[in-house]
Amino acid sequence: MSIDATARIHPSAIIEDGAVIGPEVEVGAFSVIGPKVKLHAGVRVKSHNVITGDTEIGEKTEVFPFCSIGDIPQDLKFAGEDTRLVIGARNTIREHVTMNPGTAHGGGLTSIGDDCLFMAGVHVAHDVRIGSRVIVVNQSGIAGHATIGDDVIIGGISGVHQWVRIGKGAIIGGVTKVAKDVIPYGMVDAEAGELRGLNLVGLRRKGIDRAEISALRAAYKDLGEGEGSFHERAARLMEETESAYVREVAEFILTDSDRHFLTPKK
Repeated sequence: MSIDATARIHPSAIIEDGAVIGPEVEVGAFSVIGPKVKLHAGVRVKSHNVITGDTEIGEKTEVFPFCSIGDIPQDLKFAGEDTRLVIGARNTIREHVTMNPGTAHGGGLTSIGDDCLFMAGVHVAHDVRIGSRVIVVNQSGIAGHATIGDDVIIGGISGVHQWVRIGKGAIIGGVTKVAKDVIPYGMVDAEAGELRGLNLVGLRRKGIDRAEISALRAAYKDLGEGEGSFHERAARLMEETESAYVREVAEFILTDSDRHFLTPKK
């Protein structure tokens, strides 16, 4: 066990032998920190949390009460193999969130970037890859092997199917099932998870140049109405565009995937 002298541990908390507790870490009442856990500087674990498994949490991340972080995957194929959960810096993990490590057949790692917000009741399953600045709203679930890009927002009570990829800057409406890949900057809504347009509000908030937004809008129209298959349209965009944002969308579509795509509505 390694506990920095500046850490503040409540007397009722349990820190198991082998855990590494960094400078200025706080662990609240009745929380349990397992033997393979590493908490970096300034992490705050509030009361009644269980953090276990081979789990690493980046600096200044805050874990609110009644979370289960790092316990074994909810996957019947899991056989006790050594796998990891790595959470980046400055994340906010609200009440009743569950996050599981990876599995051997999925790469052995669940990873989360920096500056994300996971609201109450969110589930992050095994082998998920989440980027930075992602917001997942209350009671939403991200199934195994899903990949979520940077700056994605997932609305409340939504479900992301296993193996689905959601591209950078996309937004998913509340109470939405996402069973197919979502292009970068896409906007998905409705119970059946339809691609309804682009996340224009998000693009404008980030100060994206109007010319780039116009190029994305034209590309979205071409993807929905152009000649040939969806992948053929994307390949044509890749060849013709001068926009880095359109190229990002086209590259995402042309990358091998285990899922089909949500395609623009005509």
